[in-house]
Amino acid sequence: MAFSYKKSVTFRLLQAAKAQRARSGGHLMRIGLHPGQELVLKVLSDVDGRTMSQLALALGVQPPTVTKMVTRLSAQGLVRRQVSETDGRLARVFLTDEGRDRVLSVDKAWKRLEKEAIAGLDDKDRKKLRKLLRQIEKNLSLTTEIDPELDNDTDDLDDDAPIATVVPLAVEA
Repeated sequence: MAFSYKKSVTFRLLQAAKAQRARSGGHLMRIGLHPGQELVLKVLSDVDGRTMSQLALALGVQPPTVTKMVTRLSAQGLVRRQVSETDGRLARVFLTDEGRDRVLSVDKAWKRLEKEAIAGLDDKDRKKLRKLLRQIEKNLSLTTEIDPELDNDTDDLDDDAPIATVVPLAVEA
């Protein structure tokens, strides 16, 4: 029996993520942003004056990606780079007044998107969904190894497929 990918949680998650990104892109376009740029603004609104490396880490992207985003946001007048007074190799990124105003627009767009995404779900289902999504995020943020000792009793999965056990990634200090 073939694996029914359309019934899998990961396929549904992928489809939901694609739909969210498309809808989010529409909302962001109306306020002059591209997907991903709003996160730079939000991260800076939490802690302004981060370095490019700190931004990359907070956003979960590579430094060249941050450089490109910051360059574009700077050209729009939403952020500014300032070279460190103590280390000329280090640049910090700050929101401009216009950038702070745009964060308010991002918040409104996110609230609108949230309402659209959770329409028809009651409070109990919303809380459960958030909890389940956090668990999926946690699971997928870890490496997996095949464990032949585990029983293979999951629903809708190929009976011959091994079950993976989650093993945390080694974190360097």
